[in-house]
Amino acid sequence: MDFSSLETWGYLAIAFFSFGGSFVIVAAAGVFAYLGKIDLVYALAIAAFFNFLGDNFLFYLGRYQKKDVQKYLKKYRRKLAITIVLMRKYGTIAIFIQKFIYGVKTLIPIVMGLGKYDFKKFIIYNAFASIIFVCVIGLSAYYFSDVIISLFNHIKQRPYLAPLLLIIIATIFWQYLKRVESKGKKR
Repeated sequence: MDFSSLETWGYLAIAFFSFGGSFVIVAAAGVFAYLGKIDLVYALAIAAFFNFLGDNFLFYLGRYQKKDVQKYLKKYRRKLAITIVLMRKYGTIAIFIQKFIYGVKTLIPIVMGLGKYDFKKFIIYNAFASIIFVCVIGLSAYYFSDVIISLFNHIKQRPYLAPLLLIIIATIFWQYLKRVESKGKKR
């Protein structure tokens, strides 16, 4: 095995960052597969498997390490409130939804673990949710790689656009969180 190749480090990076639920690494895997640097099927399978393991680990922590986890959650009351609103509104579907919402994707499995949600049921739904998440993000990036590469080349030529885009995305995300939180307070 050649430890200096993108293929080797790429698959290891996919495994590591997918354990944490990274959108970016799954999208990058789709783009690199499009460029022929890695195999799409292997990359998506690795990403789905490690994403599945990561959320099961978080559920486990919520279930069996309650005291330690509750100390951590005190810092994130706002996100926790949004997480609880999502769980009440969508129930089991929250397992699927949380994969796509940055900021609460870590909390849903922990909160479900803290609650009385069945671990076996979570594992089954999480397996399907991980596959769907990775396929949606990875295949979207794969099929829209030309657009993504063009966008990166455009930003490379005009570096001032990157912070501007990040500010716009952060503002949209912030407004979304405020709206979800205000709906939760009305209830």
